[in-house]
Amino acid sequence: MNRIKNIYILLLILLITGCNDDFLEVAPLDRFSDSAVWSDPALITAYVDNIYMGQHHAFQTEMMSSLSDESMDVWDWEAKPILNSEISDSYLGVLSPWHWTGDYYNLTWNSLYKNIRACNLFFENIEKSGLEGDDIDKLKGEVHFLRGYFYGWLMSFYGGVPIIDKAYTPTDEFLVPRNTLEETVNFIVADCDAAAAMLPASGDKARATKGAALTLKSKILLYAASDLFASASWTNGYGNPELISYTSGSQMDRWKAAKDAAKAVINLGVYSLYGGTSFDSQEAATQNYINIFLNNGNEEDIFLSFFDHANNANNWDNPNVGLFNGPNGWENWGGNTPIGQLVDDYEMADGTYFDWSNPDQAAAPYENRDPRFYANILYDGAYWKPRPESTAGTDPTGRVQTGSYVQADGTTIPGLDTRQGPVQDWNGTYTGYYLRKFIDPAVNHTATNMQKYPWRQMRYAEVLLNYAEACIELGEEGEAKTYLNMIRNRAGMPDVPVSETGVDLMERYRNERRIELSYEQHRYFDIRRWMIAPDVITPAEGIKIVYPYGSSTPTYSVLDNVQGRAWNDNKSYFLPILLDELNRNNELIQNPGY
Repeated sequence: MNRIKNIYILLLILLITGCNDDFLEVAPLDRFSDSAVWSDPALITAYVDNIYMGQHHAFQTEMMSSLSDESMDVWDWEAKPILNSEISDSYLGVLSPWHWTGDYYNLTWNSLYKNIRACNLFFENIEKSGLEGDDIDKLKGEVHFLRGYFYGWLMSFYGGVPIIDKAYTPTDEFLVPRNTLEETVNFIVADCDAAAAMLPASGDKARATKGAALTLKSKILLYAASDLFASASWTNGYGNPELISYTSGSQMDRWKAAKDAAKAVINLGVYSLYGGTSFDSQEAATQNYINIFLNNGNEEDIFLSFFDHANNANNWDNPNVGLFNGPNGWENWGGNTPIGQLVDDYEMADGTYFDWSNPDQAAAPYENRDPRFYANILYDGAYWKPRPESTAGTDPTGRVQTGSYVQADGTTIPGLDTRQGPVQDWNGTYTGYYLRKFIDPAVNHTATNMQKYPWRQMRYAEVLLNYAEACIELGEEGEAKTYLNMIRNRAGMPDVPVSETGVDLMERYRNERRIELSYEQHRYFDIRRWMIAPDVITPAEGIKIVYPYGSSTPTYSVLDNVQGRAWNDNKSYFLPILLDELNRNNELIQNPGY
């Protein structure tokens, strides 16, 4: 009976369609055809929107800060192999493309090239379409920027990589060698220049603008001028130095190019430091720095990434910086906790360096520090916000408790925000600190309740720092101090001492960059391009805080090894190309040390 019914339905279709067999050539209903996409500006825009989805952001469970000397991943979800130089061409730890959290999926070799292919498809099809006009040119500029963005990650991790500027078809030759570092840098810069020529100076900061393209160029040229790329001598005989360094040209010329690129952003006159550079008090400077990150865009922002919280609210790993990093005593996870070395690098409020050997500073280490310390770090005794109902009765003041309290009988009670406390004792800090930066205390961070502020891919402070660094390298120290002081004054800090020059000025600059851009995905690369990683990738430090019985004044002692770390100078500056890629393409040459 069903068979007869189906025959009747088929006859009905034939009667309706007559002798026209076009009904057999129906376009797929679950996607647009190529011809439809590349003839419709709205669909072309949607295609470019999808390429934007390939960007990486830092609001992950395991932040890139925990792969450097900024923080510690308390769960140990395979960050330690990177910190201990134990990765190989078969295993990249949390950076592996198959890592179960997927946090770094957009940064894998495969994903970056997949997004580059999408860019190349765009260029090939937009030319065939014949479409013209300002809107089409703007989309071309955005895709030039995005391709440069993806190649920028590849260059930063691997050095010179294969430059693919076409979308391969099955008949193409897939076996291609790596381009030199210089060729890779030049290709990225060319994309940035092309983008800058097509894009408006200002506009929607979730899309590429001229400022974003020039800022990317500034960053790439800053990296290219740095010591890591000046010579491959540290490899002790790597046979292909051109893949990871320049083999000709002047490093000073490269620093000049980096300086000019940063100045081009400054000269746009579009951006300024959020909140100005003068405050009546350190408290005001602290609050201003906090507020940089708690809005949907401001005068300092150059390029932003927003998140689709509504469609992903039930994903446990949805970008949720407050849940992932807030103190466990507030029923958060306390994930990427600042290590003692970062905390100690915050200067005193008068611009002198903090020193545990100074008895006054050691007795009150959290007093009179750089205002950004209070904006970025939650430390024992810091006010955070009212406790949740589960612990509100035991802490009506809402202050962080990472110490322990000695009782009359000599026993101790651990603070609410320790791993020994009564709340989420499987989460929480080993170092005695928590992250404050980025997190809105007005939000009750849970798995389904997230703050909605964007990730700041680029902001103007980075450009000023890039410019200052290039000036120092070129011996233009007065100019460098002018721009360095802009950032320091905005933070409520005094000028760099006039007498500070040479190595001391560079040390001051590097520390300033460390503090200003902490947790913003710069430090991992900075310590490599400056070649200081052997000095700073050392066992992570923390703090032990004890309140003697009957006293509200604690004692402090440094914990010198809360997480083991070890740097291998022969292999850790670049990632290895995975064995799967080498097996697929025998033209590829591996990086040194693997």
